[in-house]
Parts: sequence; structure tokens; C-alpha cells
Amino acid sequence: MQTITFNETNISAYIFEDEHNLVATGTEITCPHFIIGDMNSGNATVHTGVTSPEDWQGGNYLFDGTSWTLNPDWTDPRLREIEELESRLEELKS
Repeated sequence: MQTITFNETNISAYIFEDEHNLVATGTEITCPHFIIGDMNSGNATVHTGVTSPEDWQGGNYLFDGTSWTLNPDWTDPRLREIEELESRLEELKS
């Protein structure tokens, strides 16, 4: 596997299979099916030959080039959406 991390935070934003060709330039990272416009060779690193955690989700893990750790600042987007919907439901009830 491969992961792309932000240099400043080590946040693992994407993972790809090893056979995918990732190209980092000064302006973007090109992936097999899309272009990542907010990551580039100056602010991100492509790590190859990694084994990602089974429950990996973008932003949920940090990768320092060797070790994976849970991101303490990550919030599951599903939980955030549930909170927003519950808040909206309470507004509608009042």
C-alpha cells in the first residue's frame, strides 16, 4: 500500500494500492483517477510499501514514515452528522 501524508501534521489523507502510480509535482499530486490539488511535493509525502490499519479512514490516522497512530483531533464524520441532525430535529420540534 501507499499513503499520502501532510508533512506538517503527518495526517494520512489517502491510501492507494502499490500498483497505482502517484506523481507529486510542485503544484499537485496526480493519482490514477483524480488530481489532489491541495497536496504537492512541497507539503506532502508519498510513502510506499506501507501496511495501513484495517479501519483506516482519511484523516483518522497519523503516519510518521514508520508508525501509525490514531489522530487525537479526528472526529468521525458520521457522528458529526448525527449531532447536526439531532440539533436540527430539536429546532423543528420547538
